[in-house]
Amino acid sequence: MLNDSRSHGLWEKTAPAPAPTPALSGDAQADVVIVGGGFTGLSAALHLAQRGTSVIVLEAREPGYGGAGRNVGLINAGMWVMPDDLPGVLGDLHGERLLDLLGNGPRLVMELIDKHGIACELERQGTLHCAVGDEGLREIEARCEQWAKRGAPVSLLSAEETARRIGASAYRGALLDMRAGTLQPLAYVRGLAKAALAAGARLCGDSPVTSTERTGSRWKVSTAQGSVTADWIIVATDAYSTGPWEQVRYEQIHLPYFNLATAPLSADLLKEILPNREGCWDTKEILSSFRMDQAGRMVFGSVGALRNGGQTVHKNWARRALAKLFPQLGEVEFESEWYGQIGMTDNALPRFHRFADNVVGFSGYNGRGIAPGTVFGKVLSQLILGDMTEQDLPLPVTDPRAPSLRPIKEAWYEAGAQVAHFAEHRL
Repeated sequence: MLNDSRSHGLWEKTAPAPAPTPALSGDAQADVVIVGGGFTGLSAALHLAQRGTSVIVLEAREPGYGGAGRNVGLINAGMWVMPDDLPGVLGDLHGERLLDLLGNGPRLVMELIDKHGIACELERQGTLHCAVGDEGLREIEARCEQWAKRGAPVSLLSAEETARRIGASAYRGALLDMRAGTLQPLAYVRGLAKAALAAGARLCGDSPVTSTERTGSRWKVSTAQGSVTADWIIVATDAYSTGPWEQVRYEQIHLPYFNLATAPLSADLLKEILPNREGCWDTKEILSSFRMDQAGRMVFGSVGALRNGGQTVHKNWARRALAKLFPQLGEVEFESEWYGQIGMTDNALPRFHRFADNVVGFSGYNGRGIAPGTVFGKVLSQLILGDMTEQDLPLPVTDPRAPSLRPIKEAWYEAGAQVAHFAEHRL
């Protein structure tokens, strides 16, 4: 997008064309104005419009421009925090609610895809959390036990079964989660946008918000060329927030993440490497992820930014890592490359904010944007429609707060990933 091949890479090359989203012009009225056209904003717009609520979405660039259109495309259940630890962080009430809601998050994603006929390369074969060494094995054993006692369809795979499913023998085992899957994220966002439009929502691209003001009991949200006056504002800008709600970005630490896509693999290789099309990631601190797209390209990613020397370092590391993991690939060349920013909160959990009366939003998805974003969009629609109150939400109301040393930590994560990949490449 915007003439930058490293912003959305393979996903922009292979996604269906976007729906028209002309910029806001003139003064408009709506029941709800949604700021941000990613998973949360478009899910909220779709669910509200289906109930007859008038909705206008204001997106600074185009739907999927932010984190939604740049990620790996793993439809994961839950969050990074261990299931048994969540009640200790959020309290029993909110902890168990969040576990239930996000544990079932992939189901909602897949139901919406089916209902609205969204062409987004959906794979329903689960994900594999791959154990690196003894420590990694202990981690996935604990995670499996904690989800299993809550009735989740998870299982612990042996090293042998993991190698059979992946086509590589590098792991001590894997946690198979059959709730999960993969999709083409930008195609999914664009599909949500088309479904929201069909339901009656209005979507305006190239419409960054410049200001807001209270007008009686309503809110006026202004852009460079127009305004929307509405009863409610949903803030759905998350880690890419700028303008009136930039505090949402400042309460998150940006963790860069890149992806590289190979050319489509041969039919013989596809029988051997991820033949069931599970999405994978490992337990290393500087983790790696890999999956197949519909055409048989391997999408391989890790922490790091493809800039300031990182492009060369990370690509060289990726070639070496893939050669070690999948020697049957031979010499690897990459067809596409892209990177984005993951918004990390200080407790690795999302937040719910009431910025003012009738101004609400969820944020802080910590690299788990697809299912939580879709679910939280629906939850916001239920809150506005009166189907639930704030007391029923899966998270408590909190004020945005900036983590300590945010700029230093962000610089360290980017530089640290580059140093680690350079060192590993040199070994």
